[in-house]
Amino acid sequence: MTTIGIIGAGKVGTAVAQLALAAGDEVLIAGSPNALFLEQILAMTAPGARVASLDELAATAELTVLAVPFGKIDTVDLERFTGAVVVDAANHWEPVDGTPKILIGAGALSTSEVVQRRHPGVRLVKSLNHLGYHDMDTDAAPVGAPRRRAVAVAGDDAEASGRVAAFLDRIGFDPVHIGTLAAGGVLQPGEELFGRFVQRAELLAAAGLEGLAA
Repeated sequence: MTTIGIIGAGKVGTAVAQLALAAGDEVLIAGSPNALFLEQILAMTAPGARVASLDELAATAELTVLAVPFGKIDTVDLERFTGAVVVDAANHWEPVDGTPKILIGAGALSTSEVVQRRHPGVRLVKSLNHLGYHDMDTDAAPVGAPRRRAVAVAGDDAEASGRVAAFLDRIGFDPVHIGTLAAGGVLQPGEELFGRFVQRAELLAAAGLEGLAA
């Protein structure tokens, strides 16, 4: 049994939790400290998941999924995850988050690069942000299934990216490495891949990696 940590008990966090539980993983979820009745909520949305502290996630999870809005990431003490593998599934939504200058214009960074710069000790991997929670509910499929949905993996740490890819495969998706965190900008809202059902060849083509599609 693998231990998976999830930060955020919203729709994305609980959808990932359901998939991980179905794959036989132990799931620990840390929600907002102000969230009332979190255990009861999880009993309905992700039965089998257990409420845990950030410290427990950092100490025991093989990987942790960051499933909070981009604008709230700074409220999470990610320094506790120095050296740990963290999947950044967050997206920037301009009406909610505004548009920091670092995300626009010449030299703009992807949101995951922003998070990585703020927390350089975290082994950050960008994934799961280009599909919705409802897609997670409906599109997961076992290895060998026809038209298995591809999900991208972007990261600067090869071992961390490989660990995330293995997790994606286990929960029902075809993991596709597309390069560094910077390359992960193609997964964000407004880009061609965002929200689209794609398989491996189409995902690689959209990421400018057609030659790797074979």
